[in-house]
Amino acid sequence: MTNTTSSPGLLYLSRSDLIELGGGHSQPYVDAIAEGLATHARGAYVQPLKPYLRWPGADHIADRIIAMPCYLGGEDPIAGLKWIGSRQHNPARFGLERASAVVVLNDAQTNYPIAIMEGGLISGMRTAAITAVATRHLARSGFTDVACIGCGPIARMQMQTLLEQFPSIERLHLFDLSPSAADALSRTFKDSFPRVAMLRAPSAEAAVRECDVVVTCTVADAPYLAFDWLKAGAFVSNVSIMDVHKDAYEKADKVVVDDWDQSNREKKIINQLVLEGRFSRERLHAELGEIVIGERPGRERDDEIILLNPMGMALDDLVCARHFYRLAEAQGVGTLLPLFG
Repeated sequence: MTNTTSSPGLLYLSRSDLIELGGGHSQPYVDAIAEGLATHARGAYVQPLKPYLRWPGADHIADRIIAMPCYLGGEDPIAGLKWIGSRQHNPARFGLERASAVVVLNDAQTNYPIAIMEGGLISGMRTAAITAVATRHLARSGFTDVACIGCGPIARMQMQTLLEQFPSIERLHLFDLSPSAADALSRTFKDSFPRVAMLRAPSAEAAVRECDVVVTCTVADAPYLAFDWLKAGAFVSNVSIMDVHKDAYEKADKVVVDDWDQSNREKKIINQLVLEGRFSRERLHAELGEIVIGERPGRERDDEIILLNPMGMALDDLVCARHFYRLAEAQGVGTLLPLFG
C-alpha cells in the first residue's frame, strides 16, 4: 500500500461509495471481522486505549467523541484511526443519526495518510458482524428466535446481519420504548425477509424470555435486563454495554469480551464489578478471538447461558476499512484528493 509518488494522494470514500463496494450487506464485514479477531488473538496488533473527549454540556453517557487508533500487522499491515462522535439529542434536535464517524488509514511504511472514509456505516456494520461471528460460536445451533431490545439504526444493522447470516431465524421479537420504532424496524425487513415473523413485544422482559439469542441495541445508561429473564441456553450480545444487570456476569456460565483491557474501563459494568471485587480477568471465559482461532471453547452445552460484552475495538474498524480500501483501488471507486494541493 506504500505510496511512493512525490505528490501523495488521499482516497476519499463516501457512504455511497462503500455501498457500491458491497458495504450495505453483512458478508464483507463478517469475513473481515473473523480475520481481525484472529489477528487480535495472535497479538499482531498495537491498540492503545481509546481516549474519550467530553466537555460541559454532555448530558448523556453517549455524548462524546472517541479517538480509536490501531496498527494492524500481518501480511498487509496498515495503521489508522476511527474518530467517532455521538450526541444523544441528534435525532430529535437535528434530524441526524446519533453517531457519526470517519476512518483514516495510514501507510505502514511511510506513515502518510492514504485514505479517509465515512465511518458510520462501517462502525455499525462491523459491530453487527461481531455479533454474527460470536453467534456462530456461542449460540445454540439452529436457533429460531431473536430478541432485539432497542430498534434504532444500530438495531437495523444488527438484525439485517443476523437475518442474512442465519437462515434458521423464524421470528424477531422487537421491543423499543417507542412502539413506532419497533414498527418501523419491522417494516424495514417485511419485504426482504418475508419468511421471518416480526413480533412487537409488550416489554423487554417478554422479548428476552422468548429467545435463544438476545441483542441489546439501546442507549441505556443503567442496567434493566435481569439474569432471571434469560432462558436456559440463551446467548446475549450486549452491544449497548450498560443493559445487563451485574449479577448476570456472576451467574452466567460464560462471559466473553472482545478485548479485556478495553472492557475494563470507563466505569462500564465490567469495570464496576472489578472495582467491587466481584469479577476479574481470571473469571472471564475468553476474549472472542481466542474462541475464533480455537484456543478456547465456545458453546459446550445446550443449556449454557453465555454473555458477550463487545466494547468495540479500533482493530475492527481498520480491518473492515482496509478491505474496502483494497476494493476501491482495484475498482476505481472513490475520489482521489491531492494531499498537498
